[in-house]
Amino acid sequence: MVGRIRTQRQTSAGGVVFRRRDERVEVALIRVGDKSRWQLPKGIVDEGESPEVTAVREVREEAGVDAELIAPIEAVEYWYVGTEHGGERVRFHKFVHFFLLEYRSGDVRDHDREVEEARWVPLGEAEAMLSFASERKVLARARELLSKPA
Repeated sequence: MVGRIRTQRQTSAGGVVFRRRDERVEVALIRVGDKSRWQLPKGIVDEGESPEVTAVREVREEAGVDAELIAPIEAVEYWYVGTEHGGERVRFHKFVHFFLLEYRSGDVRDHDREVEEARWVPLGEAEAMLSFASERKVLARARELLSKPA
């Protein structure tokens, strides 16, 4: 008889980093994984760290840029099955907190090794590039926030 798969809660944070270039808005996307998926930068919230701090840190690590947190966008919830470090299969109940962040400095070429590529993409093109429907929804919400008068 096969045992039940253990369930574990997992919390991540990340963001939609934007910059304004002339009349257009660009966002930083990253390409990762063996399937070369385009996605928003995000990562696990470390113990004692807030989702806001994680979002800024992960944007720096994965997209290579420093950014200022502007506003929360939304939290996405989903389930997936993965493997823990010891090889144990685990069912994860994941929550990802996404934030809107404004670019301050840095270069997308300065991303970490787990990212294959990071690039600035015009906001109007970014949604079609994203691999996950939930992240396309987050980007659409970010677009709404960016269109509001300051």
